[in-house]
Amino acid sequence: MWLLQLPSIPKFSTPFLHGGRTLCSAPTATTFPAPSAPCSMPTIRAMKSMQGKVVCATNDKTVAVEVVRLAPHPKYKRRVRKKKKYQAHDPDNQFKVGDMVQLLKSRPISKTKAFVAVSVPKKDSANNSDIGIPLESQQQA
Repeated sequence: MWLLQLPSIPKFSTPFLHGGRTLCSAPTATTFPAPSAPCSMPTIRAMKSMQGKVVCATNDKTVAVEVVRLAPHPKYKRRVRKKKKYQAHDPDNQFKVGDMVQLLKSRPISKTKAFVAVSVPKKDSANNSDIGIPLESQQQA
């Protein structure tokens, strides 16, 4: 008879037994941390402006702007040029083909337009007055 007695199997309390309920019926108290004060860090915003060249200005109040960026090639890991055309709002029809413009993100203006074209100030390489230090060629002996 001693051969017919099987060793007793310990009973485990798992959520998989008895239809998802545990054997222990005592409720467990869960406490959540108190909400912390809002942090003073500024929100991170995605790129809201881009620069590109006007490639088409035939539509009324709309210009097509081609933006060129450098991105790594997925296989060869070399930087390649990626081009993309965006439709931008030009309310005064002031931009012509070849102009450099800056695209500012705005609310959707139409189905394809979500940017506003703004002129880019020209860089004057001859005028270095923004540094405040005269160059050697500008100093008089």
